[in-house]
Order: sequence, then structure tokens, then C-alpha cells
Amino acid sequence: MASPIQNKIDFLIERAKKQNPSINEKKIRAAYECANKAHEGQKRKNNEPYIIHPVSVAEIIVEMGLDTDSICAGLLHDCIEDTEFDYKAIENKFGTSVAELVDGVTRLGMLRYSKEQEQFEDLRKMFMAMAKDIRVILIKLADRLHNARTFQFLPERKQRDKALETMEIYAPIAHRLGMSRIKWELEDLSLKCLDPIGYQEIVEGLERQSSQHEEFLNHIKENISEKLNEAQIKHVISARVKHIYSIYRKMYAQHKNINEIYDICAVRVIVDSVTDCYNVLGYVHDLYKPIPGRFKDYISTPKPNGYQSLHTTVIGREGIPFEIQIRTEEMHKMAEYGVAAHWKYKQGLDKVGNEQAFAWIRQLLEAQQDTEAEDFIKAIKVDLFADEVFVFTPKGDVVNMPAGATPIDLAYAIHSAVGNRMVGAKINGRIAPIDSQLKNGDIVEILTSKETHGPSRDWVKIVKTTEARNKIKQWFKKECREENIAQGHAELDRELRANLLFNGFYDNEEIQKNALNKFSFSSLDELYASIGYGGITVTKVLNKIKDDVRKLRKAQEKVDRVLQQQPAKKTAKSQSGVIVEGIDNCLVKFARCCTPIPGDDIVGFVTRGYGVSIHRRDCVNVRNSGAKDEESRWINVWWDEEVLDHKLNRFSTGLQISTRNRIGILSDIAVLLAQAHVNVHELSARDLNDGFGVINAMIDVSGIAQLDNIINRIRGTKGVLDVTRTADGS
Repeated sequence: MASPIQNKIDFLIERAKKQNPSINEKKIRAAYECANKAHEGQKRKNNEPYIIHPVSVAEIIVEMGLDTDSICAGLLHDCIEDTEFDYKAIENKFGTSVAELVDGVTRLGMLRYSKEQEQFEDLRKMFMAMAKDIRVILIKLADRLHNARTFQFLPERKQRDKALETMEIYAPIAHRLGMSRIKWELEDLSLKCLDPIGYQEIVEGLERQSSQHEEFLNHIKENISEKLNEAQIKHVISARVKHIYSIYRKMYAQHKNINEIYDICAVRVIVDSVTDCYNVLGYVHDLYKPIPGRFKDYISTPKPNGYQSLHTTVIGREGIPFEIQIRTEEMHKMAEYGVAAHWKYKQGLDKVGNEQAFAWIRQLLEAQQDTEAEDFIKAIKVDLFADEVFVFTPKGDVVNMPAGATPIDLAYAIHSAVGNRMVGAKINGRIAPIDSQLKNGDIVEILTSKETHGPSRDWVKIVKTTEARNKIKQWFKKECREENIAQGHAELDRELRANLLFNGFYDNEEIQKNALNKFSFSSLDELYASIGYGGITVTKVLNKIKDDVRKLRKAQEKVDRVLQQQPAKKTAKSQSGVIVEGIDNCLVKFARCCTPIPGDDIVGFVTRGYGVSIHRRDCVNVRNSGAKDEESRWINVWWDEEVLDHKLNRFSTGLQISTRNRIGILSDIAVLLAQAHVNVHELSARDLNDGFGVINAMIDVSGIAQLDNIINRIRGTKGVLDVTRTADGS
């Protein structure tokens, strides 16, 4: 009697033969025998024999309609990684094609979804593998799909990690390749792990409504079928409830429960020809009232992944909306299996098909050559995971762009020279702003001139695609060095002033040298030029300068404290908290120009008629006091030790907070000060009109330790660039 596994492989070969009679049965059986021998004694997490996994993967590959080599690779895909059966052995027995497929799947299996930077590099490798042979990613998707079906046997933490990886990487790739059936199942299985309560809620809700859905859909099918039979249109009608994850997204996006979601049913009509598709659409709209704005023609304008169909949402009985999809059999195969469907009709992907299907991969790979990993992943997130729009050139060519793309993006997508000479754009025959967001169906004409002096610097902030942004930066780098230097110099100066670092940078050659070495520039002009054309962000430079200036100031403070030899403190007492050398119980006031607090190094100035004014030693009024008649009026003062130890005493001091303009930043700082239990005398803000602002505060603290804690907390607030104490009356 044949074993259950043997029966599975027999059934697999039988199904493969039905789809492709020329399939090599002998080669597939040999691959199975090798895999069975290689995995002998191995068990999966659910305690099943390991061979069940590669056989199940091969079944999914057969369902996709792939070729003999792909089926063999599916059976052998874990051999290189988990057994002693290596690349050379596979190549000798099954040929180079199978060996390369197995090797490609093995390398993809080594990818780990962990830290973001690592994810960038892993995705880069994945796309390279896809561009080399698309079958590698198709086999990997089959592998991940079967693994997803057994997520429940993994530890809970690993379940969530694998489910998140599947949801964020594999499901979007399946979508981009047009493989909706696999995408849906991957999403549903991942959701089951990521939100089991939400998943179960939908399942139970659908079970409660199943009889209603069945009755509702049967009635619709009968009505449509009757109408099409009268018109003598050959057809096949199927009806279904939408998959769980799509219902889940709709529930949480609209903040509704499942009983409040009505358009969860869909009907699909499959006909013989494109003409029949449009005829069926007319009959459907005769039967049911269409909802305005919910009709989509993906036949005349297919999606970038090759998907074609007519979509219309109509109102059924009792006012319940439902969707109807109308397509041909070939379109249906493409919708279900995407790129893999090409094998069903062409026995492999021809050269033209390959170019069309994978142009997006090639573009990404070309874009990443002169781009850092961070920028590359931004491109991927735009080009792979975001929605796309379709626009037409005046010649009628269809161009797909990321959602939010502008005419500038389109110009650079056509050619660098077109973008560099662009002076304007027409959208649907009318002059339009060059920062307009393109919409589906727009006819876009790029207006150029040989007299133009190149792109505008502002375009870098307008464009959506990394390709356009890089080409603009390259133009400025090559053509406008002097302008770049001036632009970069101005940008850096503005940021330095906003962060109170201007003098700290330009007065110290060591800090300048450190900044140049950090970013590998030989001169300040090179640094300015790079900032000017966008090669480096001014924020990166500013952070380096800020750190160096801070370190320098701290070092200088230490030196100053060592040099300042204070006489022995008297044991006198003071109600003010300050002891004045040689004077008991004198009138003491704290200078508003520098607002000293316990812990500060202080000095006293004998005023005429107002006692002794207490200043910080680093106060600008102390440093600038050069008159001879004033020198004798500066005297030594000290903080009373009892004051320093008594946390209940409060002293006023001023803070100056440099910020980026952000709605709510003033209230965030006010809340932070309240949470720190400090009394606020003054709190004001002013806009510097260049994207920056300054907030001034006067607060009561017990001493320098509490103040340092508050300053550190303020620096951690989003949008805060720096915090300094008021030292000059400003």
C-alpha cells in the first residue's frame, strides 16, 4: 500500500500533467526521491515528517502553473540549507537551472527581518534575486505560504515576528506581482497571529451572517444569469464574501463593527471576450443601480502588475451595496496568479513580458547605485508599497507613477534632459502648476525650453520619486558650484544662528576641522557646496558642530573653576541665601541679566543705594566691566551651605529655547514644566520667519541640579534644537 506522502506526490504529478502535458514526470519523481532521502529523520515543529513541507510547497507551485524545473526546485528548496545535499550535487543530477533556483531560494531564506538598516540591505538582495530569475521569488512565496499555514506551531513571539514579516514584505510583493490569491491568504494567516481577537470576531460575525450572505448572493447570481442567458452571453458566475483582512481594514478604518459593514459581498462574472465584458456591464447596470464614482476600468488601463477587470459597485435589494467584477478567463488567471499565469499560456515568460513585468525592479536597482541605503528604502516604500497613478503622454503612452507624483517626476522619468529643460506643464490641455499632484487618467505634456538655466532648488522638496530627486541634485553638483557654495553657506549660517552656535563654530578652527574630517571635506567651500546641492543635510553637520561646541564649553568651564581660587567661606548667615565677604545682613538682590541660582559660580557688585547685586561670573556684564572706578566695587560672595542643602528654596532663572516651528510645541513645553513642579513667571515665543523660533521662559528652581534636569527634559521634546540659560539679558 502506498504511503500518504507517496499518494501526495502522485496526485501532484497528475495535476501538473493536466496543466502541462509536456511536464517531465521522471525528473519530478527523482527530485522527490532526493528530497525524501535528504530530509530522512527530520521533523517539523508540528512533529510531522519534514518531507511534507517541500511536497506541499511543490503543490502550490503546481497550482501556480510553473514549469518542471520550478516544481523540482520546490521539492529541493531546503536541501542546501538543512541537509548535506549541496549545490554541486543538485547541479550534477538536475541541471544548472534547478540548482540556481534552489540556491536563490536558500539565499532569500537567510534574510532576517530585524533592525531597519539590516532590512534595507535584505530587501535590496531580494530584489536582485527577483530581477535575476522571477521563479526564485515565486518559489519563495510558495514556501512562505505553506509556512504561514503552520504558524500556530511556532512559539508565540516567533509567530508574531514571522506574521509581521509576511504582512510587510511578502504580501506586498505578491500584490506587486499580481498574485492576489496568495496575497489574500498570506494576509489572513498573518492577521490571525497579529490580532487573533479581531480575526476571530470577523470569523464569528461571518458565520452568523452566512445564511443571509448565501441567500443574498444566490438571488443576485440568478438575476444576472437569467439576464445574460436571454442575451445569449456565455458566462460563469461565482460569488464570495471578501477575505478577512480586507474586512478587518475596513472595520478599523471606518470604526465600525462587522454588522455595520455592508459591502462585504462580491460577485464575479467570467466571459469569453472583452466585448462581452462591456456588454455584461451594461446588463448589470440595467438590473442594479450603480454607485457614482465606484466604477473602474482596469481592462483599458491595466494595473502595473498586469491586472485587468471591470469593477462596479451597485445597490442590491434592501439598499445593500455589493461589488461586481467582470473579466475574461485569461484575465481571471492573471488576477489569481499574476506573473505566474504567463506559464499557463506561454510556457515561460517571453522577453517582452519580462521587460514589462519587471521594469520597476530594474528602475529600483538603477536608482540605488548612487544612493545610500536609507534613500533606497524610501524609494522602495514609494515604488513598491504605495498606490500608483496612471497618466498619459500626448502620444497616448501610459506611464505609471507613485501616488502624489508631480509633472517634475514625470519629466525626469522620461529623461534627465527633459527634466533639466522643463519650464512648465499642461495637464489635460491646460497650463498647470508644476507641483500639481497627478491623477489617474491625466494627459500630461511637459513644456521645455533650450533657454532655461536648469531646475530650481525648490524642486528637490516638491518631487516624490528618488529618481527625480537624485537627478536634480546631480545637476546642481555639476553645474552650479559657486551658487551651491553661497546657498550652502547661507543655510548653515542660518541654522548656526538659530541654535546659538555661530560664534562657537567660526571662532574655533579645531571645531571646523573636526566637522570637515567627519564628512571627508578638505575645505569649508566643499562643505558649503555639498549642503547647497543636497549632497549632505545641514542637520547632520549641525549635530556634529553642536556636540563639539558643547564639549568645548564644558572643558572651558572646568578650567575656569580650577583657576578661580575662592577664599575660605565665612560662617556668616544670610536670609537671602548669599554670604557677602566682610558684610553681615546686607541687602542682596539677584541680577536679572544672568539670574544666578545655587550651584553657579557668583560674584557681587556693590551698587549705589541698592545693596549688593549678585551675578554669575560668566555674565556678560562682569566680562565687560572695564571701568577703573567699578573694579573696586566687585567683591567676593558665596552661597550659604544651608541654602544649597535646602531644596524648598526657590530662585528665578531664565531659559532660551531654540526650536523648529511646530504646532503645539509651546504647550508641550508648558506641560513639561508643570510636570516638573516648577513655578513659571514668564513664557513667550517668537517666530524667526525661516522655519525656526525662540521660546523664552523665566522659572523658579532650587538649584543647578534641578535646572540641568529640566534642560535635559526640554531637549528631549520633539522640535527642540537647543536650550541655553539667559546670560546677557536677552
